[in-house]
Amino acid sequence: MKLPLLISVPHAGWRVPEEVKPECVLTRQQILEDGDEGASEIYDISSEVEAFVTTDVARAIVDMNRAVDDRRSDGVVKTHTCWNVPVYRSFPTEDVIRRLLDLHYHPYHAQLSAQARRARLGIDCHTMAAVGPPVGPDPGATRPGVCLSNGDGTCPEDWLRSLASCLEDALEVSVSLNQPFRGGYIVRTHAAELPWVQLEMSRAPFSGNQEKRGGVIAALQDWVQKTL
Repeated sequence: MKLPLLISVPHAGWRVPEEVKPECVLTRQQILEDGDEGASEIYDISSEVEAFVTTDVARAIVDMNRAVDDRRSDGVVKTHTCWNVPVYRSFPTEDVIRRLLDLHYHPYHAQLSAQARRARLGIDCHTMAAVGPPVGPDPGATRPGVCLSNGDGTCPEDWLRSLASCLEDALEVSVSLNQPFRGGYIVRTHAAELPWVQLEMSRAPFSGNQEKRGGVIAALQDWVQKTL
């Protein structure tokens, strides 16, 4: 029986779309470092859950976890990576940006909305640098093993705390709540459709990616049994 969860993995991709490939100056390694390294392995759990949405497009090119009108340097279409590295030789025109959003951003969010009815909880899944990068809420700070966040109430507090307990037991790491992240655009926007939580797994090598994957599955199974 599949878990009644909707899993979102928005930052596992590394592909640079053809529309901006000639002007993108990032190396493959810089693209990976700006995204969620390991996420494609850790959250490879589509067979375990009712609904699963991801993308192969790099976070550095189109960030699904930003508002459509967020035009900061680290916004929906970025000028710089989270390590403050320039993305483009020449920044895309508005026509190109609109095409990127129409092809990749809007369909991603449409899928999340369409799949909401199949689940009891949405989980937006990420990995995070073990130490906060220059562009972020906690530059230079050592991060916990896992951060769970529910924004301003995107899921019930008791659900958040029980999921934290299940992750602590399964992964044997510390789990913080709403620190350093408080929940991004995806959980805040789609919480109108069903409860959502954001899950950030540290890239610190406390275990391998397959072990982390196994821990995530065990924790989610435990949480569903205890809570739903």
